[in-house]
Parts: sequence; structure tokens; C-alpha cells
Amino acid sequence: MLNEEQEKFVFAINHESDIPKYQQLVDGITNAIAENILQKGDLLPSVNSICKTNQLSRDTVFKAYTILKDQNTIESVPNKGYYVSGETRKVLLVLDTFKAYKEVLYHSFVNNLPDNVITDVQFHHYNIDVFKTIINNGIGKYYKYVVMNFDHKEIAPALSAISKDKLLLIDWNIQADKSYNYVFQDFGKAFYESLTEAADLFKKYKKIQFVYPDFTNHPKETVDFFKKFCADFNFEYEIVTDPKKFNIEKGMAYISVSDRILGYFLEQCKEKDLEPGKDVGFLSYNETPMKKFIYKGISVVSTDFKELGTKAAAFITHDEDTQCYVPTKLIIRESL
Repeated sequence: MLNEEQEKFVFAINHESDIPKYQQLVDGITNAIAENILQKGDLLPSVNSICKTNQLSRDTVFKAYTILKDQNTIESVPNKGYYVSGETRKVLLVLDTFKAYKEVLYHSFVNNLPDNVITDVQFHHYNIDVFKTIINNGIGKYYKYVVMNFDHKEIAPALSAISKDKLLLIDWNIQADKSYNYVFQDFGKAFYESLTEAADLFKKYKKIQFVYPDFTNHPKETVDFFKKFCADFNFEYEIVTDPKKFNIEKGMAYISVSDRILGYFLEQCKEKDLEPGKDVGFLSYNETPMKKFIYKGISVVSTDFKELGTKAAAFITHDEDTQCYVPTKLIIRESL
């Protein structure tokens, strides 16, 4: 018969699941710790007890307990059993897609978390059904939730199941209200201010073309502020939404929110023998580690994804309300 401490944790195996049985046990214990069902010093069920109750082999249970020991989540005491050794907590990080600049955000986030915090990262790919499945499956399983949302009317209802003190929205201020915790970037005014800094460079060119492909999920307010910039500074401009119509010309400057378009631009520069920064100009959205090395350097306008990740990590480690914007900056290189 289990003692009072052991009764705090009840494990039920799902024999139909594709998740390995040892991993189910690992997840069950870490989730129980994250939800404060188990606390530091609590005694876990014995290997024999879990084997008997769930029809598992001793090797399966030993494997799970070994993984938890390696993570410093539990410890074993000879002739006494296994105890919770730390307050391991799991957090859910939901991103849109895994691109180079999101990798910067991710590493900044996890590197600024203490060792007892485990991060599960999942991607919604701007699919509302995938998004809702991720959120619904995660309800109650995590200490806190960090979510990159997008423009869809079903986002807010899906997030309403999460307590607002455990939820942080990041990146885009959409489908959110003032009561949420957030760390956002400014896709409008800050973009306009960055373009203003580059106004003298754009004067080298006869026209600015903003390539905003129809496959992008980049906020449309960026286009609105681009138009305002061109009107305020008397620049001739054009908006191109069809990538097939992207055809560079000498004396033109280009802005794009898509790295795919950047690739097309560089290919055409090579084919037409045009020099970026002299014959044609290019300003890319979102800094990545490689853009300072590509073709003598690509000018970018970007938020600081490292800082975004750092501030998101601070929300996990501090029980404080978080509401802030991460600055957007212009980085001038040879391409403009």
C-alpha cells in the first residue's frame, strides 16, 4: 500500500499511445512537479509498484527514473526509494515557424532559463486548427505558456482557457487586449522611423519597390507605414504582391519581408551584373546571423530577437506582470 507521499502521484499508462511508455512516465512526473502536485522531497512510487499497477517492465521504469535522475529532477536514496530533488517546471513555447531569426529567439529564451525549467517548443504554421490543438493539449500541463499568435478570430477564444497570469504573448500585437502579458515588436511606427533613418540612402534611387508577397503572414500595417514614409518624403513607390512579377531594374531600391525574395534579388543581380548598394538597393526585414556576411552585407530593419527571448525568459522566472515592446532598429550594410 502506498504511503501518503506516494499517493500524491498517480500514474496511468496509455498503452495505445505512440509515445514510448518510459517517456509517458517521465512526462507524468515532470508535469506533476510543474503543477505542484509533487514537490521537493516527496517520495515517488517504487519501481515494483509502478510495474504492478501499469503492467510495465522493470527496465521501462528504471529507464524513466534514470532520465529523471540525469535531469536532476529526482534522486535515489539506498533502501528508501526515489525522491523529488528539484522543482522542475515545464513551459510551452509556441512559435509560428522555425526560421533563422526565430532560432535566435529560441536560444536566447532557453539559455536565460534556470536548469530546472524544461521547454517544449511547438509550431502552429499559421494554421488555426494546429494552434488550437497545441493549446488544448497543453492546458494544465505547463507552469507557464509563451505564445506567438497571429491574425485569426479564433485565437482569443483558444487562449481564454489559459490563466492570464501564466500566459505571455510575444511578437505581434494582434488578437490581444491590455490585460494580457506581452513582449511585442512594433511593425508600424518603428518601421517608419527606421525608414526615415535611411531616407538619404533611398535618395540614390529613382523608385522604391516594396515586395510584399501574397504568401507572407507579415503584418499589413508595415505596408501602410511604408506608404506614409514615401508620401512624407516624396518617394515614388510600388507595391508588388506577386513574386513572379519581381524583376529588378537598375536605379531601383527594394524592400522585402521575405528572405525568399532576397534570394531572388541576389540571383538577378548576378544574372544582370548589377551591384547591390550601387546599381540597385535592398533592405531586408528581420536580422539573421548570416545577413551581415551575404554579398558584402544585407541592410536590415529588425527587432532584437535576442532581447525578445531574454524578456520572455524573465516572465518565466519572475512572477511579475510583463508588458513591453522590444525596439526595432535599422542596420545599414553594403546592400543599400
